[in-house]
Amino acid sequence: MRSATILLLCLMQLHAADWPQWRGVNRDGISPETGLLKQWPAGGPKLVWKASGLGEGYSSFAVSGARLFTQGQRAGVQYVMAFDVASGKKLWEVANGRAYEERRGNGPRGTPTVDGDRVYALAADGSLVCVEAATGKKIWGFNMVSRYGGEVPHWGISESPLIDGARVIVQPGGSGASIVALDKMSGKEVWKSPGDPAAYSSAIVAQVGGIKQLLHFTSDGAVGLRADNGERLWRYTQVANRTANVATPIYHNGHAFFSSDYGTGAALLRLDTDASGKRAQEVYFTREMRNHYSSSVLVGQHLYGFSSSVLTAMKFNDGSVAWRDRSVGKGTVIFADGMLYCQGENGTIALVEANPGAYKEVSRFSISIGGYPLWALPVIANGHLYMRDQDTLYRYALR
Repeated sequence: MRSATILLLCLMQLHAADWPQWRGVNRDGISPETGLLKQWPAGGPKLVWKASGLGEGYSSFAVSGARLFTQGQRAGVQYVMAFDVASGKKLWEVANGRAYEERRGNGPRGTPTVDGDRVYALAADGSLVCVEAATGKKIWGFNMVSRYGGEVPHWGISESPLIDGARVIVQPGGSGASIVALDKMSGKEVWKSPGDPAAYSSAIVAQVGGIKQLLHFTSDGAVGLRADNGERLWRYTQVANRTANVATPIYHNGHAFFSSDYGTGAALLRLDTDASGKRAQEVYFTREMRNHYSSSVLVGQHLYGFSSSVLTAMKFNDGSVAWRDRSVGKGTVIFADGMLYCQGENGTIALVEANPGAYKEVSRFSISIGGYPLWALPVIANGHLYMRDQDTLYRYALR
C-alpha cells in the first residue's frame, strides 16, 4: 500500500508545473499540467484555503515551488510579498513604491517574475525591485520612470518584468529610453532603445530566424527589437489605440499577433526571418478580436479570447471566427489540459472545452467579490487554481 501511495505521488509530481511569471512559463497563458479535473463538483472545485492580507491591487501571481509571489498596497505603500502555498501564510513582504490611487482601483498591477533565487517586480508608480525569493531582502531597485524620463500612464504601470538570459527588460517609456535592458544581477543598464511612451502591455521573447527579438506593445504601436542591443527592427501602428494597449503579444511560427480594444482590433504580422529581420508584413487586420484588459490564448490553430466582452474563438492564420459566446461576461482566459478557464470580472469562473467546433461549457462556480471587478489573472500551478479579489487570495484543488 505504501509503495502504491509513493508511486501515485510521484506521478502527480511529474504532471505538476510552476507558474513563475506573468501568463506562465512561456508567457502564453498556457499551463503544461495534465491530469486535472474535466468537470467540477457542484459549487466548484474544492477550496483548499482562503487568505487575506494582500491589500489593494490587480497584481496576479507567480508560483515557484513552495512560494507564491504577488504585489499589493496598504496604508500608502506598495509591497512585494510571498505566501506559503501549502497554508496561505504570508512569509514576507517588502515595500516597493509610493501609493498609487485611481478611481478604478488602487495599488500595483504588474505580476512579479521569478528567476532562480530572485524575484523582480514593478510597482504601479514605476518602482522596480529585485529581491531574494526566500527572504524578500532587497538586492537592488530604483524608479525606472524617474531615471529614464518616462511618464506613468493614466491607469498606472501595469507591466510585468521580462527576464531574457542575463537581462531584465522593462518599458519606462522615456523619449530616449522607451525600452531598456538591465543586468539582472546588478540593475546596471545594458542598453536603451528610444521610441514610444509606455502602454500597459508586457513583452515576450521570440526567436525569429537567426535573430532573437523582443516583441513589445507600446502606446503607439507594435514593435520588434533586437534582444542583444535594443535596435528597433520594425514598427506597426494600426493595431494601437490612443487609450490603452494592454494585451500581451502572441508569437507562433514566424507570426506575431497583437490586439487592442476601444474599437480598434487585431493584426497578424509575418516577421522576416532573414539576416536583418527588419520587416513585419500584415497578414490580416480584423475587428473580430478586440482584447481589452485581457489577452488571448493560442491552442492548436485557434485563438480563444475575449473580444471586448464576448468570448471568441478565431483561427490564428486567417482571422476567421469559429464561434462567439457571452460565457462568463467580460473576463480573462487561461488554458490547461484541454480546457479553457474563463474568469468573469463579476466573480464567475467557467470550465470550457477548447473546442473550435462550438462553445461547450462543462462547469462553473462563483465567488462573492467586493467593490472592484475581478481583473487579476487566475493562475494554475502544481494542481491548483489561484484567484484574487483585491485583498483576498483563493486556492482551489484541480485534482
